[in-house]
Amino acid sequence: MLVIVTEAIPERLRGYLSRWLLEVRAGVFIGEYSVKVREMLTKTIRENIESGNVVVAWTTNNESGFDFDTVGMNRRIPTELDGMKLVAFLPEESSLTMEEKENKLPNKSVETIDLSNSF
Repeated sequence: MLVIVTEAIPERLRGYLSRWLLEVRAGVFIGEYSVKVREMLTKTIRENIESGNVVVAWTTNNESGFDFDTVGMNRRIPTELDGMKLVAFLPEESSLTMEEKENKLPNKSVETIDLSNSF
């Protein structure tokens, strides 16, 4: 199962996704595709996202039964802790692109983020 949730993406990208997946709610696309198709869709999303943001989730053979990735500017950062993929939140003024997130969080661990002032 492949689920793509979009926010503020260009209409042409939304139309492209609707050719491959079923749009069950505004900006929520689902389908059943191979890894190759998922990677192709993710590449197309990265190339055409502009100022929007997207989360791509899919089923996989791990403890949680799924995996996910984010694309675009978003406060949510996928982080790994003890082999489990979790989500860390940055303060609102710190919405970063994926490249900036990777530079800020080189170890991708929860310990590297100060979340004390994000509430």
